[in-house]
Amino acid sequence: MDEQKLIVETQNLLSKLLFTELDIPLLRSVLQFHENLYYVKNQPSITDQQYDQLFQQLKNLEAQYPQLITPDSPTQRVGGELADGFATIAHFVPMLSLDNSYNEADLIDFDRKAKELSKQEQLAYSVEPKFDGASISLVYENDKLIRAVTRGNGVEGEDVTNNIKQIRSIPLQAPFSKYGIQLIEIRGEVIMTKQMFERFNEMLESRGQAKVANPRNTASGSLRMKNPKEVAERNLDAFLYHISYVQMKDADSIGFLSHSESLELLSACGFKTPQQGVTVAKNIQEVIHACSEMEKVRDNLDYEIDGMVIKVNELKWHEILGMTSHHPRWAIAYKFKARQATTTLIDVEFQVGRTGAVTPVAKLSPVALGGVTVSSISLHNEDYIKEKDLRKGDQVIIERAGDVIPQIVQSLTNKRTGAESIIVFPTNCPTCSSKLEKEATEAVWRCTNIDCPSQVVERIIHFASKDALDIKSFGDANIRKFYEAGWLQHIPDIYQLPFDAIAQLEGFGKKSVEKLKDAIEQSKKQPLYRKLYGLGIRYVGETTAKTIAQSCNHLLDLKDRSIEDLQNLEDVGVKVALSIFNFFQNEKNVDMLQQLEILGVELNNYQKEMPNSGGLSGKSFLFTGTLPTLKRSAAEQMVEEQGGIILSGVSSKLNYLIVGEDAGSKLEKAKKIGSITILDEAEFLELVKNSATV
Repeated sequence: MDEQKLIVETQNLLSKLLFTELDIPLLRSVLQFHENLYYVKNQPSITDQQYDQLFQQLKNLEAQYPQLITPDSPTQRVGGELADGFATIAHFVPMLSLDNSYNEADLIDFDRKAKELSKQEQLAYSVEPKFDGASISLVYENDKLIRAVTRGNGVEGEDVTNNIKQIRSIPLQAPFSKYGIQLIEIRGEVIMTKQMFERFNEMLESRGQAKVANPRNTASGSLRMKNPKEVAERNLDAFLYHISYVQMKDADSIGFLSHSESLELLSACGFKTPQQGVTVAKNIQEVIHACSEMEKVRDNLDYEIDGMVIKVNELKWHEILGMTSHHPRWAIAYKFKARQATTTLIDVEFQVGRTGAVTPVAKLSPVALGGVTVSSISLHNEDYIKEKDLRKGDQVIIERAGDVIPQIVQSLTNKRTGAESIIVFPTNCPTCSSKLEKEATEAVWRCTNIDCPSQVVERIIHFASKDALDIKSFGDANIRKFYEAGWLQHIPDIYQLPFDAIAQLEGFGKKSVEKLKDAIEQSKKQPLYRKLYGLGIRYVGETTAKTIAQSCNHLLDLKDRSIEDLQNLEDVGVKVALSIFNFFQNEKNVDMLQQLEILGVELNNYQKEMPNSGGLSGKSFLFTGTLPTLKRSAAEQMVEEQGGIILSGVSSKLNYLIVGEDAGSKLEKAKKIGSITILDEAEFLELVKNSATV
């Protein structure tokens, strides 16, 4: 049905009083048409109220005639809650990362290599924005969306189809068959616009919940939420920008010969494709110009981009150029420079963490930077303040490193008026007034009073955090609120909360209280290493906690271990052993653990396993820097599943160091030791693959 016909039918339906099952196909088509106008083309032709009116009519009819419901119906976007885990599915074509470039020279070198390999004097390139969101792969068969998968490790990802259906700019049905396509895999990016990000934070604030940090993390985290209805609430969007696999119905050839033509096909099929900044450049100089022009206007967009993607436009060269195990040779990402802004350092607040560390936090005159408003930045420690020569009242240049973490680049000392004041580091705890102490080998001042209120709250927050007991619905804001109410003074109080009283608080309904109660109950059964990590013992990270927990039948076994016993464990040095020993020799800590056990928290190591005899058994690994495609936790899991162990530092015991971007001092130390094998992500994946076949 053409556009004009659908507009006429819309008005007919809006004026209609009585609907029958015969109206279901037309209602479905009209609603799909208006979803595309609103979410893809940004050209709504009816009001939200009118859309809701038609949607409700369709919903009522489908309730009466469930046999007429189709998977692509607008009513089928919201499904039931997902299971605890997400099924893992292989991509038709691996989702490789892109090689990065940061300047003109890198782009010119990319062009030179591409021309040499293709034996061409000149190549045309497609240039488009590099969206800062969560990568996704969609599969359509016979015009229906049958699967949506996260990028995962590039070879396989998690099935998030139900959550993707909540994104209204992604059609549940697309007319690929019109172009002879039976099966197609397309790639894109799920994003949250700046406008929706602001609205979402306003909603969280009104509920008394902690705000989210940035649109990218919010979009990425949304894909793995268990309840699709909560995903729908976030109003996510998606751009589709690449066709990775096509299976035609009758012919061997596809109906497009270039990347730019493939974008036109996606757009014609109802997808939101890149528009602003998209161009086909005749040569690399035009590419450089296009990147430069887009960098100037990036802040005017309603979504975050962190660079541009350059692809050889003609598809025939893609196969010839090929790919490495890490990235295609026919594409490259040009990364924009870190965003910077100038603002005023108004004041410095001193915050106390769970280990007593006192961290200075700069309070700035709020300034917009890369889609977020920055008003606070960590100054790390006293030495950092001195090195940067920072003073209250200074004009400072700030930037977002990697467009995520804000930091102060420098103070503009030439703009000082004499009214600035030196930042004085406190000698006493800003919370409990205890004397601060600093070890000779550290730059951090600490409060050593373990009953300091700030430390107590931060310890509880850490105990409940995702990597520890993972108590969902129990965020920082709620923990602070319960602490102030007097319900939460120590970790065991988590398991004695007055839920009836909590239900009376604003923002807490019966359902949210039940969710919190269930999450707290589930946390009692978390693996022992999570509980050990959750205790927040200094120097004991996740990796060390796993090693120590594996040696225990019960957590309180550790109170009988000597420092020497602890040091005999893999990757446990003097500092770590002493810290664990001191923790378990403290009667208050032992009493706390006994209270937890009485309250039902399992301290037995019921998940204790025999050492794995996989292909990596006996080999030790350490990861440093940011890996191109893998999350650190996923990479470590690959090692552990094949019997390997993860170390927390570089030493002669280390067999493999896997390095990503910004590898830092660990890489230099490994090179000095000499016996350590250094791999990048692609080489690591190859090692894991080969070891699995041993």
